[in-house]
Order: sequence, then C-alpha cells, then structure tokens
Amino acid sequence: MWRRQTLTIANGTARSQVLNLSENGAHRRVNLSFWVPAAVAETITVYLGPDYIADAAKQGVQILCMQEVFTTPYFCAEQQTRWYEAVEKIPDGPTTKLMQDLAKQYGMVIVVPIYEEEITGVYYNTAAVIDADGKYLGKYRKNHIPHVAPGFWEKFYFKPGNLGYPCFDTAFARIGVYICYDRHFPEGARALGLNGAEIVFNPSATVAGLSEYLWKLEQPAHAVANGYFVGAINRVGIEAPWNIGEFYGQSYFCDPRGQLIAQAPRDEDALVVADLNLDMIREVRNTWQFFRDRRPDTYGALVQG
Repeated sequence: MWRRQTLTIANGTARSQVLNLSENGAHRRVNLSFWVPAAVAETITVYLGPDYIADAAKQGVQILCMQEVFTTPYFCAEQQTRWYEAVEKIPDGPTTKLMQDLAKQYGMVIVVPIYEEEITGVYYNTAAVIDADGKYLGKYRKNHIPHVAPGFWEKFYFKPGNLGYPCFDTAFARIGVYICYDRHFPEGARALGLNGAEIVFNPSATVAGLSEYLWKLEQPAHAVANGYFVGAINRVGIEAPWNIGEFYGQSYFCDPRGQLIAQAPRDEDALVVADLNLDMIREVRNTWQFFRDRRPDTYGALVQG
C-alpha cells in the first residue's frame, strides 16, 4: 500500500504550519502545518486563532501542530515572574479544552504546545496531543532546557521534562514531538524513532546569529539516522521589546533521506505544501539498517552522569 502525506507550512505574522492527513482509498495524504502567534510586546496575550484553524480545515488539514508556547510571545528573552501567570493545566486548562472542541469539530488531530502548570511553582514547556475525535491522548514535556545568550533563559521558567519520549497513535499517523532546543540532542531523536514515530514535530523559537547554521543540518540528520519525516518550525521577525534577534523562519519538512521537501520563506507569512510518501520509511529503513545494526551494549558511556 502506498501511503502518502501532503504537508503544508506557513510562517510569518500569524506564523503557521499545519499537518494534514487525509485518507483517499489506498492513499494517505497528510498536510502539515505549524502556527506561530504574532509578536506581542509587554503583555501576556492568548492568541488561539480558531479562525486560522477553520481555514486549515477548509484546506483538508487533518493533523495540525501549533508553535512552541504558542499562546504567548517568546517571553524567555527576559526573566520576570509575571510570566508565571501564563501557565495553565493540561488537559484541564482552557487552551487544551478549546483545542479539544476544535479537534472534534473539524475531525483534526492537534498538537498544542503551551506553558504547563503541574502544581504551583512547577512548570513545564509542554505539548498536548489531541486526537481527531477530541480525545486527549497525552503530552510531551521538553527535556532539554537551555539557558544561553542572547535571551534564551528558559531554566527560569521550565523544569526539565519527566515523561520520556512518547509517541502517539492518532487517527492518521504515529507522531512524536521534540521541542526547540531538544533538536540539538540526537539521543531523544533516536528514542522517538525506536518508539515508532512516523513524523516528528519540532516547534522552535530561534534567532539568526545563534543557530541558523545548524537549522538545516541537525534535523535532516535526525530524519536520516532514524528513518522518519521531520516537520521543523521557527518564528518569523523580531519580537519587541526584547529584540534578541531575528527569528529567521525557514520552516521546512524533510524526508527520511534528509531531503528538504518544502520550505517557508525567511521573513514573511507563507503556506507551503508538500506530498510525503509514508512508505518511504520502510524503503529507507530496509536499505539502511541503522536500527538493526545498533550496539546498545556498547553505549553505556552515553548514559553516565
């Protein structure tokens, strides 16, 4: 059976990429999109954009992934306790509940990255996964937390994740989530592959001058090493008042051979569509037997503190 996916990306003022997967006989078609909210200055803004989701649904989107902490600007550019007020529960908070309603309304799987409160004072950078019938499937908590210049002071806000590297069987595909700084660590990317991910979503917020030279190296390398598709997303523009640099966009999708299938512009809103043949996963893995030839018995040094 030939399984096909069509991926759609948009980034910009209403930064977005949407993953859609629709079934058509023996074919599976996926449209991938991620959405990044517009830059906001001093105030906490809940920017949910149900109209944008409705537009995605009109285009046949069936799996949609929002941007990292998408209900706010990238507030980690400063260290202020006021941003603790942006946290909410998963799955009982208002954003997850709203996304569940929209997922059910449109028959759409939605990945929802928000600032999560476990208990007062314990907060995570988390993505909830909601199935196409509105059912909450679970969540991924960002494992690797940066604290680096010019303004990625995330340890002030987020506790490291404690849920491992789960994958989720949705109505349309088995998906995994890796969030932003996670992408610099191949160990978790491998764990997602071993857990059966067909597509790994990585919503990010990263600026020129810091990571741009890595943007098209690391994630295609994960796709190759693990034989899955990757949807990589970035914000666009400069977010005031911090002005830590230009979020350089260029969201893209790549296949299990590491080839970029579609890419958004650097500095403007865009919607990019690409077709993916999911059977490529089997084809590539049967050619490059990386999982067969692993030697975990020799990797003990990798897990030493």
